[in-house]
Amino acid sequence: MSLKSQIALIARLGVAIGGLASLGACSQMPTFDAFSVSGDKVLGLVRPYRVEIVQGNVVTKEQIERIKPGMTRAQVRDQLGSPLLTDVFHETRWDYIFTIRRQGAAPQNRHIQLTFDGDQLAKIDAPGDLPTENEFIAAINTAKVSGKAPKLEMTEEERKALPPPVKQASATPEPVGPVRDYPPLEARR
Repeated sequence: MSLKSQIALIARLGVAIGGLASLGACSQMPTFDAFSVSGDKVLGLVRPYRVEIVQGNVVTKEQIERIKPGMTRAQVRDQLGSPLLTDVFHETRWDYIFTIRRQGAAPQNRHIQLTFDGDQLAKIDAPGDLPTENEFIAAINTAKVSGKAPKLEMTEEERKALPPPVKQASATPEPVGPVRDYPPLEARR
């Protein structure tokens, strides 16, 4: 074998070994999924900010208990609000859909379907695990607050102990200069 053919063979062998080494290295490299932000952290280091997404109507157990078959559409709307979905092809059906995704809280999805016969409520299709108002507030509260809840109203004794309000000067200033009296526009001709 000549020197030239030996060099060519070594070059081919080097290219083949380099190709195999690079293919083997690809299996050790992180895949595209490792760079995605669909998980909790990016590259296992940084936790991205997630936008809160709240859609639909919050319907609680107390609200569902207040609506009964036979109520009119207006009465139902007064209790639950306007439905998120009113379908042109299903005019007898109202859909109340609620979804919420918050960072630090479990996602919530609920679907309530009301069926009407004319203007009267005929059927209520709601999940049995609807939360009460207090349970819903506790489920979306991501703040770690310790202690008792803040006081929201004053007692009658506290109201009486308040100082009387101070009278403030008139908000409209007195006119400066001569006051003119013009005749009405209709009288001029």
